[in-house]
Amino acid sequence: MLKSMTGFARVDYQKDNITTTAEIKCLNGKQLDINVRLPRELQIFEMLVREAVKSKISRGSVTININIEKYADKAEFNIDMEKAKSIYEKLNKLRADLKIKEVVKLEQILVFSELLKIESTVFDEKMYANIIRQLLNKGLLTLDQMRVNEGKNIEKDVLMRVKKIQQVVDKIRAKGLDRIPTEREKYRQKIAQLFEGDEIDEQRIYMEMVILSDKLDISEECVRLDSHIKYFFASLKEKDSVGRKINFLMQEMNREINTIGSKVNDAEISQLVVVVKEEIERIREQIQNVE
Repeated sequence: MLKSMTGFARVDYQKDNITTTAEIKCLNGKQLDINVRLPRELQIFEMLVREAVKSKISRGSVTININIEKYADKAEFNIDMEKAKSIYEKLNKLRADLKIKEVVKLEQILVFSELLKIESTVFDEKMYANIIRQLLNKGLLTLDQMRVNEGKNIEKDVLMRVKKIQQVVDKIRAKGLDRIPTEREKYRQKIAQLFEGDEIDEQRIYMEMVILSDKLDISEECVRLDSHIKYFFASLKEKDSVGRKINFLMQEMNREINTIGSKVNDAEISQLVVVVKEEIERIREQIQNVE
């Protein structure tokens, strides 16, 4: 199965009065490169995010941006009543000792900041870890579906091109067989020319035979091309990412077709070789987008 490396997903996850949002963007890349952006209070979960991405994506440049749109941290202000009463009594005693007529007021008591107690909601690490997991599961699933859909379009195009290559290779094989009698006749004429002189250069005859037999036979290259094509179709059925594997196959196919082009001295076969090379190049361009 071909899966595109490119994709984008934006998902929200809500729990109680907490709303988190994740944006996941994946671009082409030779290796897996993960860039995580988290709010300060969630930075302790960076490794959790990275491991989640690694479990779903094997190659590409991935950027994940997670935000808390509403943070459930309610700070409550309380007053230490025991301290407040003690301060009130002491201020009253001070007022009496100094013979101050004014009564003790509330704002005078609140001057003593140690009376105020700020009780904050404790950061629930376990709860937020669960929220991040749920958010990532949803986001990566959405991203994966987009990549699969795009991969199907790439696969359709690549399949069409590989089938075309198979047809052209069959033509090359047939034309290679058809040209053997003609090449043999050329060889006979060369041999005849060698025997016209008084001396026979046996080494030259041997070399001509070797060169001719090598040029006449392109069956090995055609067989290897057939093998690569069969392996290509088998690779598409695999569940794991096959981008690197197919790219390697295209390199090998390109090598074989280049060998055929260099061996034969035939205009029609040379034109067919060019067609195959063009299709291989287009496939390689498409595979650059595949995981």
